[in-house]
Amino acid sequence: MPETFTYQFDTPAFKGASTINTGLFIGGKWVDSVDGDFIDIVNPATGTRITRVVAASAKDIDIAVDTAKQAYKTAWGMRVPGKTRGRIINKLADLIEKYADEMAALESLNTGNKPLLVLIPTQQYSRCVGKIFNDSRRGDIDSAIEVFRYYAGWADKIHGQVIETHEHALAYTRHEPYGVCGQIIPWNFPFSMLSWKVAPALATGNVVVLKPSEITPFTALRFADMLSEAGVPPGVVNIVTGLGPIAGQAISEHLKVDKVAFTGSTLVGRKIMEAAARSNLKAISLELGGKSPNIIFDDADLEQTVKWTAFGIFANMGQVCAAGSRVFVQEGIYPKFIEAFTKAAQGLGTAIGDPFAKESKHGPQVSKTQFDRVMGYIESGKEAGANVVIGGHKHGNNGYFIEPTIFTDCRPGMKIVQEEIFGPVAAVIKFKTEEEVIQMANDSIYGLACAVFTENGSRALRVIHALEAGTGFVNCYNTVGPSVPFGGYKQSGTGRDLGQYALDTYTQVKSVQVNIGQKL
Repeated sequence: MPETFTYQFDTPAFKGASTINTGLFIGGKWVDSVDGDFIDIVNPATGTRITRVVAASAKDIDIAVDTAKQAYKTAWGMRVPGKTRGRIINKLADLIEKYADEMAALESLNTGNKPLLVLIPTQQYSRCVGKIFNDSRRGDIDSAIEVFRYYAGWADKIHGQVIETHEHALAYTRHEPYGVCGQIIPWNFPFSMLSWKVAPALATGNVVVLKPSEITPFTALRFADMLSEAGVPPGVVNIVTGLGPIAGQAISEHLKVDKVAFTGSTLVGRKIMEAAARSNLKAISLELGGKSPNIIFDDADLEQTVKWTAFGIFANMGQVCAAGSRVFVQEGIYPKFIEAFTKAAQGLGTAIGDPFAKESKHGPQVSKTQFDRVMGYIESGKEAGANVVIGGHKHGNNGYFIEPTIFTDCRPGMKIVQEEIFGPVAAVIKFKTEEEVIQMANDSIYGLACAVFTENGSRALRVIHALEAGTGFVNCYNTVGPSVPFGGYKQSGTGRDLGQYALDTYTQVKSVQVNIGQKL
């Protein structure tokens, strides 16, 4: 039998023990891997080992896919009415809500952070900055509950249309599930990303083989224990922990996987697309990297703009695909903005520490690998001649903490301007005209998100429409909700998560033409 792991929490928001199974969840049961391999899980706040989880091999993926395929044929898919699927998904939401504080504690322990997360209105900014654990609850767990409830409501409303041809014929369309969906999710928002993938897949009648990140699997493993209680038939959702180059690759190239959904880096997204093409031309949806422009005009509300900009780049320690990492500031407001933005970063940088401490405002990068990557980019910016206004160093002796960092005097060709850093690093660039900044903002291989800050409504819409990105924000940043689609242009991916649009990525259209009397 697989091992279990118990952690005793003693925090103001959650006191008690949490026990998770560290095996593979396949066919409604916990099992060991065929090869008996494991992955160590490290606490980013201390750099010490927490426990280990089972590492799936390609053989384990074969078993999970075969199990899912059988469940699709016998216990799910179109044979289960939408209202039944919706009731089960709502039950999952109920169970997540029941254990929400425990789930948030696991998320904070596993990621070592979670300050400044999504869905935080501006007026709450000053209250929420210093509450990492609470933001794990609000930003990850509560938002996931909303996503499950949203798609529970869609489950019995997925339908096609009748198409007029002529009086002797009837034509109609059906939106049918793909079947087995392989889902590979990242480490930056572990449970939130699980909800973005699993909820619409179940609502549309698909079955799932989900691989959480090998760095942050805790909440996915705890969620697995809720599936049977919610009434999800065995094999409909299978959760397999494993390394990307092994388990992830096996999912991507599997001949019995009908669709792959992935959130992560553009580099890995290319590999998944290649594997899908090389195997069975499976459908894919990819939410990839970003180097999003945040454009601030002279007439912007300075106080609110600084708060949103800090939220846009320093939330989750910059480990956000849509992070507003390229900050373009018009010359008239530039000096005042830099002064205020620096103070905001300084306020975060003086309260770095334990995710469960009340005074903590800024957590660590998720791993040593990510820490080294971000520090490498910071050194690159220094060597290229950019000016470090604040930050730029490791913080403390333990864990993977990096100070919130702001660069000025940045030029378009610098690596810190062109490449995704995925850390708390802002590159600020001064501009003069609207035309100039649109050109600079669109000079990127990415197109995930963009933002415009101005009190001129016409300019706000004119500029946001001119920017080459799939997600835009006006006078705000990262205000993501379950009903609004999220995704990118260019090398930031294909398809959309969230909203009604996500249903399109989990269904395929069948057209049916019926002869009702025409004679040959």
